[in-house]
Amino acid sequence: MKQYLLYVINGVLVVAVIILYVMHFTGNSSKEEGEISSARKDAKGINRDQLIPIAYINVDSLLLKYNFAKEANERLLAKSQHSQAELNKQMNQWQKEAADFQKKVQNNSFLSRERAEQENARLMKRRQELEQLDGKLSQALMQEQKKMNEQLKDTINTFLKQYNKKRKYQVILSNTMNDNVLYAKEGYDITSEVIDLLNARYKKKGE
Repeated sequence: MKQYLLYVINGVLVVAVIILYVMHFTGNSSKEEGEISSARKDAKGINRDQLIPIAYINVDSLLLKYNFAKEANERLLAKSQHSQAELNKQMNQWQKEAADFQKKVQNNSFLSRERAEQENARLMKRRQELEQLDGKLSQALMQEQKKMNEQLKDTINTFLKQYNKKRKYQVILSNTMNDNVLYAKEGYDITSEVIDLLNARYKKKGE
């Protein structure tokens, strides 16, 4: 009888230990889940601590919303329009002179054939000058575009180095028209945050 009671007591103790063990780890698990849930709420539903340290920036959105890029593009566009307007003005003048030349040739208005040839040579030379001017203006705009792109790249790279001292990403990708990142969870897209910080930094420099 005593031996039977010992078996029962030992069985109860084992069950009690199992219950305590389960309660302990279940409690810790619930606590950890609560902490994770809280962390996610603190980061707009995203717990960045659980993400792989990789992020990406949508370059199309950045160029559209980053004030430095917008203003640089506006300056470049204004310069392009001004150059094109000036070229068109000179081309229209040449076309008018060429039309007058044709009329004079048809009406035999030149005093001599030599004079007509001289005028024709002048018009041909002027045409070549305008074509060269068109090439120079296009080249100048390309250089301006290249310079702007380099400034934009340097600005963003300088910012990202400072930005990443706190964020600690191993890789930050550039995504254009979804060419580089076909799918990613929301937390990996840092475009909006980067744009806001870049604009704040740009505004501060202008003050």
